[in-house]
Parts: sequence; C-alpha cells; structure tokens
Amino acid sequence: MMHYILPILAVVLGFVFVTIFRPSEKKHMKLLLAFSGAFLLAITIFNLLPSVFSEYKSSYGIFVMAGILLQIFLEFFSKGAEHGHVHIHKDNSKFPWLLFFSLSIHAILEGFPMHHHDHLVYGIVVHKIPIAIILTTFFYKSKISKTLIFAFLFLFALMTPLGSLLSEQLTFLEVYENQITSLVIGIFLHISTTILFESSEGHKFNLTKLLVIIAATAIAFFV
Repeated sequence: MMHYILPILAVVLGFVFVTIFRPSEKKHMKLLLAFSGAFLLAITIFNLLPSVFSEYKSSYGIFVMAGILLQIFLEFFSKGAEHGHVHIHKDNSKFPWLLFFSLSIHAILEGFPMHHHDHLVYGIVVHKIPIAIILTTFFYKSKISKTLIFAFLFLFALMTPLGSLLSEQLTFLEVYENQITSLVIGIFLHISTTILFESSEGHKFNLTKLLVIIAATAIAFFV
C-alpha cells in the first residue's frame, strides 16, 4: 500500500512547500536536485541492476538503451522537467498538455517495477519532491490558474501509482518484467546522471555538493 501512497505524498509535499514558503534560493534547490539524482542513481545500481542482470540476456541491454532513448524523446516535449528544467511562458494560461503527457508516460513507467522492488519507492519519492517543487514554482510564475495547477499536480501524482497498479493487474506483463525493468533502468540512468551534471555550475562539483552526493549514495546503500 505504501508504494501507492508515498509517490502521491511526495508531490503533495512539494506543492504545499512552495505554496506556503514560496522558496527563491536556487542554491538550495540545486543541492536538493543533486541529492535526488545521486539517490536515484544509487538505488538503480544497488537494487534494480542486480535484480535484472543476475540472469543476463543480451536483450536487457537493448531495453536499457531503449529506456535512455525514450527518455531523451520524452524530454523533447517536457523540455527536461524530469531533471529540473521547466520552460513555461509567463503569459501562458492554458493547461500544458505536452508537458503533462510526457511527464505522465515517464511516471507510469517508473511505477511498473515498483511493487517488485520495495526500495525503489524511496528513490521515486526523493526524485518527485524537488520536481514537484520546481513545477509548482514555475506554474505560480505563469498565468495558469490555481485550479489548473492543482489539477496538473493531482493527476501527475496519480501516474506512478497507476503504473504500479497496471503492472499488478495486467498479469500477462509478468513475462516481460525484466525487460520493463531494464527500460526503467535506462530512464533512471539518463535522468539521474543529467541531474548530477546539470546541478553543478560549469559542470564542476563544489565540496558541499560532493558531500550531498556521497550522503545520498550512502543512505541509498543502507536503505
């Protein structure tokens, strides 16, 4: 049950945090993104990779690459919102459908392996909180109504649990469990590594960011 509730709470937490505090310090957000990227990468390497490649098939590597390419394709529409970039015109007042659909596809897919990998939910939660904060912050700077903002984030919050629910109910997908997980691994590898490099000014890591990344990796290892 927690793998349904926690991803939703992560988005709610990000939305409430911005609504109450209206954060403006970009430095802290970059540190939070760096933590989430390192944590997601570590969870992927420590948990997902061994579970899939314990019985290696060459097709799994193909699906990992397919996941990387799929995420690059989705970012053509989302403009990189999955790793902290949101490009919404300040005068925009319409529901950002392309952003919603690209983020939803990503979120549904990441939910598929979640009920088979309990630790993955923590990586997804840590990833979703800063993304929800960034989305809400940029939405508030646009002319999108609060009703549409709430609708976007509410529906987005449901997508990962929906993916997990589909994977449980569509039993014929069990045959392709490792292939789907490999696809998600590729998605996570692309997102997490992009976050780590883009969260640093000039692609250089300062000491604080390095310590944050080490801490995230250590926590993921012991989770």
